[in-house]
Amino acid sequence: MITLLDYGAGNVRSVRNAIHKLGFEVRNVQSPDDIVTADKLIFPGVGNFGVVMERLVRDGYAEKLVERIGLNKPTFGICVALQTFFEGSEESPGVPGLGIIPGQIERFPDHALSVPQIGWNGIKLRKNNSIFEQYRGEKFYFVHSFKATPSEENKDWILTTTDYGEEFISSVSRGQVIATQFHPEKSGDAGLRLLQRFLENREVVESVVTEGNLRTEPTRIAKRIIACLDVRSNDTGDLVVTKGDQYDVREEGEVRNLGKPVELARRYYEEGADEVTFLNITGFRDFPLQDQPMLEVLKQTSKNVFVPLTIGGGIREFTDSEGNFYSALDVASRYFRSGADKISIGSDAVYAVEEYLATGKKSGKTAIEQISIVYGAQAVVISVDPRRVYVNSPDETSHNTIECATPGPNGEKYCWYQCTVSGGREGRDIDAVQLVTVCEALGAGEILLNCIDKDGTNSGFDLELIQMVKDAVTIPVIASSGAGSAEHFAEVFKKTNADAALAAGIFHRGEVPISEVKSVVAADGIETR
Repeated sequence: MITLLDYGAGNVRSVRNAIHKLGFEVRNVQSPDDIVTADKLIFPGVGNFGVVMERLVRDGYAEKLVERIGLNKPTFGICVALQTFFEGSEESPGVPGLGIIPGQIERFPDHALSVPQIGWNGIKLRKNNSIFEQYRGEKFYFVHSFKATPSEENKDWILTTTDYGEEFISSVSRGQVIATQFHPEKSGDAGLRLLQRFLENREVVESVVTEGNLRTEPTRIAKRIIACLDVRSNDTGDLVVTKGDQYDVREEGEVRNLGKPVELARRYYEEGADEVTFLNITGFRDFPLQDQPMLEVLKQTSKNVFVPLTIGGGIREFTDSEGNFYSALDVASRYFRSGADKISIGSDAVYAVEEYLATGKKSGKTAIEQISIVYGAQAVVISVDPRRVYVNSPDETSHNTIECATPGPNGEKYCWYQCTVSGGREGRDIDAVQLVTVCEALGAGEILLNCIDKDGTNSGFDLELIQMVKDAVTIPVIASSGAGSAEHFAEVFKKTNADAALAAGIFHRGEVPISEVKSVVAADGIETR
């Protein structure tokens, strides 16, 4: 029996599903004393350091965790759980951590790499550990803006380090206690095998790594290949995966049906997708907490898909027909508890930016701010749906323009990218650069950059738009819309600084397998998982 410390964090369902997948029973901590008496304890952590510590202290868990670790009982901490082992964090000044390991958690400094670090990176063993002994060169999934720094004071705890601009602590161990900055439950087969060794082993054995076995070359983060599933109800009420042509999902009057979402998501995971994204493309019409089929899709998918899941569509505040008010955070929390790792916000991000530009200040009430404060910036993805508006000169508009490699229909040499809402049907007086820069300031952690002009064309990504947005923000950018071949993925990584690339239709129709994309990208010298 494995005990799970579920204190109301984000996607704990995936950890529970991973334990079940590996053939073990799991129960939740019912009282603080369960933390000390549990045979094996899994301590997942998601979100803001201060919020996590507040909950641990409030529920009487913090002192029991310190007691358990002091007793050297088998414990596995994940992500923010590792950070709580330290004395404090820059993320939440003045909030003490558990104080088990010397040092402060620090934000990644400004450098050429995106922050948060989101994606698959390697590890370097700093001591032998029977749980980690089979890992050489494999990558694990990281998603964080803050990190632990190696020091003379904490060196005895360091199990592995990883490089992202600089070297940071990616896992710690002492005796029977282990914690990882990465998410094993989201790291595919490699992560599951790691968890299985912890769950099966009766005792963790450690020893010093000999100098000759130390890995010295830096680890490198991989470019992510993401499978996207546009999900909606068809005319008979069935939930299907569809694909639009410049956002039109109908063909001969019927909604295109390219498969069932749970089955397709599992297929893409098994083919090697680094992430899976669900976009509920009619979510803006309905109250998402009543969208039980979509919540069930997440629950069922997370049973067999152990890479990150993103959900978008309808993540906003809502008042139901009975007058009950639900905040955007309430809605997002339900999706997190159903299996989502990240929330994608579309139209509501545009409205939030319009409000910010009108007032010049944050309201603290937007979905971006609410979710980011509790779950961390890395949990908030902004889905941008822009289209080109051509002009003869930058002087014709107040918006951010670029000089187009291909002139417009009337010979125009410049264009700006107009943001849209309601599934691309309504344009707003705001451009893509305005949107992403304000969203980053409000607390977003990633940009999913679509392009209406490129959608369904199979002509390649809009490289000009991608680099324009990438230059405007420091957070990761996912390139989307227009992929028609594996070579288009290599092209976008070579010609822009995109952190990831996403496709839908070519995967759904079987035109380009994910394995082919990975092979072509790797052959061009681009780091992949």
